Amino acid sequence: QVQLVESGGGLVQAGGSLRLSCAASGLTFKNYGMGWFRQAPGKEREFVASIMYNGGRIEYADSVKGRFTISRDNAKNTVYLQMNSLKPEDTAVYYCAADKTGYALTRAAPYDTWGQGTQVTVSS
Repeated sequence: QVQLVESGGGLVQAGGSLRLSCAASGLTFKNYGMGWFRQAPGKEREFVASIMYNGGRIEYADSVKGRFTISRDNAKNTVYLQMNSLKPEDTAVYYCAADKTGYALTRAAPYDTWGQGTQVTVSS
């Protein structure tokens, strides 16, 4: 059974940092592209960051460039999202997703497995 489990969310003040983790099981992780998406209340799910199966291409949404860093550890079957200089507008449920094609595009459609999400709340 393919499973993605996010952790690391929480409440932080503006300007603070959080590190999200997503542990994958039931799949050959090193072959999968991985992405992070988020959804704020009343808004559509949006792309945050993605990393190709081999780390060869990394993409970020303009709103998080320079503040967030995506990385992966294929030995641990885990993808990370380091979030620095957090803003109240970063408040959302953050989801990780796996793309079996390996390419990790910036839209949600190609991703075939999703985690349950972890809440990130940034107070002003």
